[in-house]
Amino acid sequence: VLLREGEEKMSVNLATEEDQTNKKERQAAGIFVRGVSTARNRIGDEGFEAEPNRYHLYVAYNCPWCHRVTLARALHGLEDSITMDVLFPNRTTKDDAPLEEGRWQFRPDGVDAPTGRHVSLPECTSDTVLGKALAKQVYEDSGVMDQTSVPILYDKKSKRVVNNESADMVRMLTEHAAALGGKTPRVLFPGNLKDEIEAIETWVYTDINNGSYKAGFSSNADTYEGAYTRYFQALERLEVQLAGHADSVWLLGGKEPTEADLRLFPTIYRHDPVYHARMKLSYATIREYPFLWRWLCAFHALPGVKESSRLSHCKQGYFGRNGNNTIPVGPPGYPLPMYATPAAAVGKDEWVKEPELRARELAEGLPRGWLSSHGQ
Repeated sequence: VLLREGEEKMSVNLATEEDQTNKKERQAAGIFVRGVSTARNRIGDEGFEAEPNRYHLYVAYNCPWCHRVTLARALHGLEDSITMDVLFPNRTTKDDAPLEEGRWQFRPDGVDAPTGRHVSLPECTSDTVLGKALAKQVYEDSGVMDQTSVPILYDKKSKRVVNNESADMVRMLTEHAAALGGKTPRVLFPGNLKDEIEAIETWVYTDINNGSYKAGFSSNADTYEGAYTRYFQALERLEVQLAGHADSVWLLGGKEPTEADLRLFPTIYRHDPVYHARMKLSYATIREYPFLWRWLCAFHALPGVKESSRLSHCKQGYFGRNGNNTIPVGPPGYPLPMYATPAAAVGKDEWVKEPELRARELAEGLPRGWLSSHGQ
């Protein structure tokens, strides 16, 4: 475990990771339990000074945790000073022997898919720093033998893995954006909003970010149904919060997004084209929440966000490794700004004022807005 020097293992931060108590027993019962990241050094620590052109990222565009980091890199204008390699969305299979099965892989030339097609994505790269075939080998080269996940923050100067926790990376890139060579440093974590940001991030991580995976990857029906309900309760909570800011589209109001907006975006971006079907989160689409949809489109319009958000990789990653492995064609032009103003929501913006009806609809399996539309 790579803790910061002189630091003891801390209690669980529920805004960042899941409690690991009885992990094996819960997994055996069909409950998805996300593992913890163990490489936890930070830029700014002794030996990891903040310098331009020193650090490198390994990411996969389909991974929502990687998406957080590519967003931070783009929003701070760090594309020219922090280099990046992109792994293929699908992991190795038994056909890739002698490579280990189930590992993140560098495949710039693509793969032969089970559908019979050759699939290549132009954004995918080789490992331009170490020349490895797998992300796991990047860790092993640094003596980290218990990790295989992405994203990875790598120090090209000391030739060591620095960190593999996306929440840490987002915060580090914000704290050191200028020193790292950022062209457009943003104040994503203002000190006066620290408590509010971290409070939102805690329930968003639990019920939405990780909650979507708990719904989609748990084979335990009770766990799935509980995660499903909490996920849509949390979306309703977001809709109410966003509706409360008459002059702002952002979660905490104001003129600029914060880290809380950034950490929410990867899941909401994936919901309609991927999670609605793949994670069985089919109660409603984000398009049915006017304020949340407007927020999604506003964040997507920020400089660098579109280039950091690759729907083709998301669809290949989630649908290209289950079922019959065919990839959905649509949706075209996603996300299209449907609700430029509240009036354009054609009455749906009023639904946010009736939380008790929204709760009844979710509990009774009725479409969102049905009770309002039918005068009940």
